[in-house]
Amino acid sequence: MMEIEAIIYDLDGVITDTAEYHYLAWKALADELNISFDRSFNEQLKGLSRVDSLELILQQSHQTYTAEEKRQLAEKKNEHYQELIQKVSPNDLLPGVESFMKEVKQAGIKTGLASASKNAQTVIERLQVTNLLDTVVDAAKVERGKPDPEVFVTAAKQLGVPTAHCVGIEDASSGVKAIKAAGMYAVGIGKEKYLAEADWVIPDTSHLGLNSLEMKISEDNQA
Repeated sequence: MMEIEAIIYDLDGVITDTAEYHYLAWKALADELNISFDRSFNEQLKGLSRVDSLELILQQSHQTYTAEEKRQLAEKKNEHYQELIQKVSPNDLLPGVESFMKEVKQAGIKTGLASASKNAQTVIERLQVTNLLDTVVDAAKVERGKPDPEVFVTAAKQLGVPTAHCVGIEDASSGVKAIKAAGMYAVGIGKEKYLAEADWVIPDTSHLGLNSLEMKISEDNQA
């Protein structure tokens, strides 16, 4: 049976939901550029890096942008976002997450964060869960974004745990793909039709539990 030596979390949609702040920041930028942007289009950005998200948005524009202009636009979006996340507090932790993170730590299992956000450190500090994470890997520390497995592989290396003994927790299809490509057990949070590649899909974070996870892994091993 697979022994869980490390659990590696995504940030947005797993520990907290800053998706609304990302949406508002992208919306503000798109409005400035006279690009149509709504919530349904925003769904396509889930799990993507800032650069990849910007490229997708700019495809809706008739204008062409230089690499420097794109860099400035990405920075402007980040400035909007950083202003918005000043409101983040422990009240923004998703249901059941803090108790699960504490349960994992008390069990002696190593923990990491693998986030597509370059602001991950700021967010976890405002959420007051820094002490529940042994390592934090964000987009600033890797070259390739999800669905590339680099961010999860890097977290496992920093924890000193083989990927085969790691569980990754994600809410986006690109994130689940990254976990599986890293050779880890994947937990998907959300709708099964979007997370079909995950080993275990739960509807929301309130269903997270170490005992439930271990039982599911045991069942999978016996299947």
